[in-house]
Amino acid sequence: MFVKSVMVKREKCITVTMDDSIEKGMDLLEKHTIDALPVIDGVEYKGIFTWYHAYRAYFHSGKTKEEFMKTAQVRDVVVNQNVFLGIDDVYEKAILELNDFPIIAVVEKSEFLGIVTRYDVMNQLQSAFGMNKEGVRITFTSVESEGRIGRLGEIIEKYKESVISLVTFDETDKLVRRIVLKVRKKDNVDKFRKELEKSGFRVLDVSED
Repeated sequence: MFVKSVMVKREKCITVTMDDSIEKGMDLLEKHTIDALPVIDGVEYKGIFTWYHAYRAYFHSGKTKEEFMKTAQVRDVVVNQNVFLGIDDVYEKAILELNDFPIIAVVEKSEFLGIVTRYDVMNQLQSAFGMNKEGVRITFTSVESEGRIGRLGEIIEKYKESVISLVTFDETDKLVRRIVLKVRKKDNVDKFRKELEKSGFRVLDVSED
């Protein structure tokens, strides 16, 4: 999956400019119940405006709140001028970049194209784990060896399981991989689990939601 698949396009984004007042930026954040805004000049990306950085600048300004809000500009608190994603970056990069900020801009040759939000990333992760669909979640481990995922596919086919999601993780031991498989509920879960174990997979947990 690529960034462009989860991006909120520029036309739907609420933005501010470098010359806008802090007051305008804060009003927009409050009105739309959001935590950050992209800062642009025409279509050129300039950075990110956030509650946190605005309040931090106020506390260090020595001014009254009213004075600061009306005289300070977005340019005084803009951050992340050089932090953004490209339109063809992979989705995983967005997860890393959104660790400390609620949004990240998508930029191509300085042109602002849109944003990826932490909310959208969380929705995609929920989808990847099949959290929005009821089923049976089976967690198991497998020794890293050629053909193991293929063997898993054969077992799934043998029992005609309908897969909702399949996610794999590296364990601490690099020779072992943890696998989380979610399938639609059927009456053959015990047989399916035993077949996994018979084939060398170590089942850690089976739960239904």
